[in-house]
Amino acid sequence: MSKVIEHKKQLVSDIADKLRDSQSTVLVDYRGLDVAEVTELRSQLREAGVDFKVYKNTMTRRAVEEAELTDLNEVLVGPTAIAFSKDDIVAPAKILNNFAKEHDALEIKGGVVEGSVASLEQIKELANLPNYEGMVSMLLSVLQAPVRNFAYATKAVAEQKEEEEGA
Repeated sequence: MSKVIEHKKQLVSDIADKLRDSQSTVLVDYRGLDVAEVTELRSQLREAGVDFKVYKNTMTRRAVEEAELTDLNEVLVGPTAIAFSKDDIVAPAKILNNFAKEHDALEIKGGVVEGSVASLEQIKELANLPNYEGMVSMLLSVLQAPVRNFAYATKAVAEQKEEEEGA
C-alpha cells in the first residue's frame, strides 16, 4: 500500500515540476478522437519537442495545487491531456490549435504560459504567433532593412556620379 502512495506522490511531484519548468502548457479534451488521430497528434507534438501526456485529474489537481496554479482546477473536468513544452512557447498552442481546426473532437481547455494560468483566448492568441524561427527571421529582416536601404542609396549615388562623369 505504501509503495502505491509513494508512486502517486512522485507522479504528482513530476507533474508539478513539468508545470513549473515548461515555457507553455496546454490542456485539451481529446474525447472523440480515434487512435489514428491521437497517434498523428502525438507525432506532430513529438517532432516539435512537446511532451504530451494523459494523467488522472485527481493527480493533476494535486500537482496544480503544488505548483500554485489552482485556477486550472476549473478546466480539469473530463478526459484531459496535457502538452508541456520547455523550449518553444508557441509550439503546443500552435499545433493543438491547428489540429483542433481540422478535428472538431479536440477541444482546447486552457493552459499555463510562463508560469501564469492562461485562458482559452490567450492560448489561441499564442497559437497565432509565429514560432521562434519565424520571429528571428522577422527580427533579422527588420534589422537588415536600414543597411539594405543604405546600400541602395550608395549604389544610386555612385551610378549618378558615373553618368555625370561620362556625359
